[in-house]
Amino acid sequence: MDYKNLQRQDSEVYQLVQAEIGRQQEGLVMIPSENFASMAVLEALATPLNNKYAEGYPGKRYYTGNQFIDQIEQLAIDRAKQLFKAEHANVQPHSGSSANQECFAAVLKPGDKILAMNLAHGGHLTHGSSVNFSGQTYQFIPYGVRQDNELIDMDEVAEIARREQPKLILSGATAYPRKIEFSQFAKIAAEVGAYAMADISHIVGLCLAGEHENPVPNHDLVMTTTTKTLRGPRSAIILAKIEDRLKTKYHPDEKKNLAQLIDSAVFPGYQGGPLEHVIAAKAVCFAEAMTTEFVTYQQQIIKNAKALAKDFLAAGLKLVSGGTDTHLLLIDCRPLNLDGKTAANLLAEAGIYTNANMIPFDTGTPFKPSGIRLGTPALTSRGMKEEEMKIIADWLVEILKQETAPEKIKNKVLELTRKFPLYEELV
Repeated sequence: MDYKNLQRQDSEVYQLVQAEIGRQQEGLVMIPSENFASMAVLEALATPLNNKYAEGYPGKRYYTGNQFIDQIEQLAIDRAKQLFKAEHANVQPHSGSSANQECFAAVLKPGDKILAMNLAHGGHLTHGSSVNFSGQTYQFIPYGVRQDNELIDMDEVAEIARREQPKLILSGATAYPRKIEFSQFAKIAAEVGAYAMADISHIVGLCLAGEHENPVPNHDLVMTTTTKTLRGPRSAIILAKIEDRLKTKYHPDEKKNLAQLIDSAVFPGYQGGPLEHVIAAKAVCFAEAMTTEFVTYQQQIIKNAKALAKDFLAAGLKLVSGGTDTHLLLIDCRPLNLDGKTAANLLAEAGIYTNANMIPFDTGTPFKPSGIRLGTPALTSRGMKEEEMKIIADWLVEILKQETAPEKIKNKVLELTRKFPLYEELV
């Protein structure tokens, strides 16, 4: 992958690609939803599989010439089922947002109630935002965290579920630094006769490594993206039970089982031709996730996050929930007399990439939130450990407390990143 053809054909795009590779190499990527896929994953993405249309599913296509495509997609399905210990896997969803849409559509009707985490407390855009398809199509009932400890109160979740009688209970978050009690969510869903669905996009790698509960065995539906802690392509999959324990309660005229409902929602419901080069890359990352090295990597992600949390707290920074059990942390910037957007921009000037983020009971706005979200997956992929976390934590503290100008830290960042080279084959 030397990009010689791209360089010859379109030098402008080539130069921008090289600039982005340089930015990733020379910066500290601490956005918890970003990671570095392996060269094998990137090579799969760049194959001529991109050229093939394959509407339908393996063995049931609407185009000819899919004999090898079928084998690749079936391999991805089989590996996903083995990896997650799932009864059924659909590997065609293009993204986490589309996969959530397809899960909802498979088992619900417009206007049905969904119990999901409050966006301001850590939920995702597709978990009920009024500007998103989810909030515009379904009636979302939020649960959140307690104000005193910023943790999910499972007693409150159960109380809301009994009162509201939702048809689906969605667990999972995009900005919650603590473990999620998936088995408790499943019990509550069973009690009120709701589907149990989990969105594990952020913590998928931790679940697979046994560092966090895997919801697949006790949930009807599980969605995950394949990037973030899984280190695959930017895409998603849906895992499901085959039989519908609610007997298609919300689809009285539907004769399909739950797995068939999911497949129909993906195609032809919301998607056309699948991206088979991306599906091949998913198969590769699933194989990578079956190794002992992957488990060790996930363990180091948590060690690094906890190391950062320890140093931040020692320096007097305020962390949401007081720390982390996962790959991410949330810093409350208000005691620093900063808003999250300003804080994230200051760090970016030093080549340290985080993102502004709402925090529970935020006094700011989504456009000017009070927190920043940061994590360790990408740093850990580069081989960094607790020793480097101590150095990086000190830099963040100096910048956020406005003790040192970002440009003075930038040279130090560059010196550190040169010790942990990235994608040398692409430069």
